[in-house]
Amino acid sequence: MSFEKKIPVSAFIITKNEEDRILSAINSIKSWVDEVIVVDSGSSDQTVAIAEKAGAQVTFNQWEGYGKQKRFAEDQCRNTWVLNIDADEAITPSLADEIVSLFDPAPPKDIYKVHIVNVFPHEKTAKKWAYGYWQYRLYNKEKGRFSASSVHDTVRPFEGATIAKLNGKVDHRSQPSIQFSVEKFNRYSEMQLQHMISKGRHISSLRLLTEFPIAFLKSFIVRRGFIYGWWGFIDAHNYAYSRFIRIAKYYQYQLIKNAKK
Repeated sequence: MSFEKKIPVSAFIITKNEEDRILSAINSIKSWVDEVIVVDSGSSDQTVAIAEKAGAQVTFNQWEGYGKQKRFAEDQCRNTWVLNIDADEAITPSLADEIVSLFDPAPPKDIYKVHIVNVFPHEKTAKKWAYGYWQYRLYNKEKGRFSASSVHDTVRPFEGATIAKLNGKVDHRSQPSIQFSVEKFNRYSEMQLQHMISKGRHISSLRLLTEFPIAFLKSFIVRRGFIYGWWGFIDAHNYAYSRFIRIAKYYQYQLIKNAKK
């Protein structure tokens, strides 16, 4: 994939210990965006060295949560138009062509949604009917910014911003291994627990019974995990566990809290 000139877009990626995936993310964008910004929060592996060698500008920022880290990354971008991808994502060639064509001469809308689709470790790219979700990722930062939430990283459009969808896909390799996924579930559920506590949320204990089966069916049926056969069965179990463990941790928190009264 080659382009005559780069478009006036700053792409940014937040990282920590992503040496296995960061190069794919950078390589999917560096030939057609004006700059690639990587904001690292203290990697102990080769993430920083790999990113710098690939041509990215790497900056350190202490971790304060997903939303705040992405807002910091936005501020490092010299262009008004920015593109966010995660370290475990890659822009597909069709989406790259589509984005580049928008800047001839300028995008007609302020914010663009992209379709992010699951790609598993044994796949080169996503299946045709792979589950995905839509997020704002290409945007004029004068028309929208990431929220400052510690858990949720979502672009919040400003009043009056115009929005459109792009047709191309983003490949999302969120699960390089089962071990990685389980460790991520544990880390992320801790952040979810603290978020629930800070918001004063009350979670019914009945969800200890309902969370796992409902989440399993959501993954295997609604999110079309069945198209992957036994792997879809495994993935549905993992997803259900990730939803259950945050409820279990909240219940444990309540038990400890009540014991101290």
